[in-house]
Amino acid sequence: MTVRHDHWIGGRATEPVSGAYLPTLDPATRRPGDEIAAGSQADVERSVAAAAAAWPEWARRSGAERSEVLHRIADAIEDGADELRELERACTGKLPGQLRTEIDMSAAYFRYYAGVLRAHHGRTIDQGGRNHTYTRLEPYGVIAAITPWNLPLNQACRALAPALAAGNAVVAKPSELTSTSTLCLARLASAAGLPDGLLNVVTGTGPEAGTPLAAHPAVRRITFTGSVPTGRHLARIAADRLVPMTLELGGKSPIVVFADADLDRAVAAAVAAVATNAGQVCSATTRLLVESPAHDEVVAAVVEAVERLRPGVDFGPIITEAQFRKVLDHFADAAAAGVLPVTGGSAYDDGPAAQGQYVRPTVYAAVPPDLRIAREEIFGPVLVTMPFADEAEALALANDTDYGLVAGVWSGDVGRGLRLAERIDAGQVAVNGGALTIETPFGGFKSSGYGREKGIEALHEYAQIKTISLSL
Repeated sequence: MTVRHDHWIGGRATEPVSGAYLPTLDPATRRPGDEIAAGSQADVERSVAAAAAAWPEWARRSGAERSEVLHRIADAIEDGADELRELERACTGKLPGQLRTEIDMSAAYFRYYAGVLRAHHGRTIDQGGRNHTYTRLEPYGVIAAITPWNLPLNQACRALAPALAAGNAVVAKPSELTSTSTLCLARLASAAGLPDGLLNVVTGTGPEAGTPLAAHPAVRRITFTGSVPTGRHLARIAADRLVPMTLELGGKSPIVVFADADLDRAVAAAVAAVATNAGQVCSATTRLLVESPAHDEVVAAVVEAVERLRPGVDFGPIITEAQFRKVLDHFADAAAAGVLPVTGGSAYDDGPAAQGQYVRPTVYAAVPPDLRIAREEIFGPVLVTMPFADEAEALALANDTDYGLVAGVWSGDVGRGLRLAERIDAGQVAVNGGALTIETPFGGFKSSGYGREKGIEALHEYAQIKTISLSL
């Protein structure tokens, strides 16, 4: 039976003004899923009005009071994990283990910012005994959070937790293809004690709901994760309105492997980039750069490992039909250029995987760096490899991209690994598998966007600094 999901506005489910709903699809089976409200300018107006009315009282609460509410939201996410998991699975086809990880991290975002909030304040500035000067962190007011389809709940919580912690109200516009878990989150948060109007969710398409939300005069900051073209569109709106943005726009991230590295661990990292969410991760390191003496050995090990990956067991489907077609178009384009994969390079045409939007894990070896598959973000289980002769060429290849989100370096010489990491144009670089977690700020250089998510830095994205000086 098809279930209809309404907007969440002012602490309650709210039918769309138009009365229209949009279909969804289970990408693992291509069967129809639930329907979600088709949002419009009128729905945006109602949601922004609810947020604008709610945030001043929330901002006046102490950090300790807001912290307690954020902890209760984290509890609610953990208690509602089964429902959240099923809603995410139905529209993304994600694997059970990955869903558990993402839901656990979603709760952890609220716990982290609840903790940071208790210890993070403005500062005093010494201007002599005749002045008392200090700074305050104050909210913007209404935040628009436009989130993508690849990690729906997780990336919503990544933005919502610090935005609410800083004293803002939020209107979230999730992808129309994967909205249900964000709607559930809002309902759980309200039940956990988040005051009505602080978290509103308007569903619908980008043109009908996302653009009016970004353009609304009461929205004072925008955060967006998604494609470069949509990011540019929203950035133009923000620039015209003189409101700040956080943009996370994906990448074509390198993983650099030297011949003296722990090759087994480096290979595992490369395979994980293909298998995790079927490569549909903005930070996936899908350009494998290997020092020439080890290149063929590493490629052989990667190919052997990816050929053991099983659809529906080790990796999930491509989440949207449009993205599924885009990945296949990349394969056709490479073939037309005379470049064939070592393994993969097609959808499944038999077995259970053929019923869904599954793509065979794919490796292209020793590809020219100017090839389209070597330069564009494919957003699927596709890895391209390139050999390099020395550290200088490794750095040149790593930086030969319009993007700059993350990178990985594997080297037996730690000094060389750190030296290279400091010269790679990327917002995050892991050396020999160094941990990158909620505590570590995340964001890009170049066309990967600007602003930072995660870490204390994200709290600064959602707060304005006010300086107050008193003459004594």
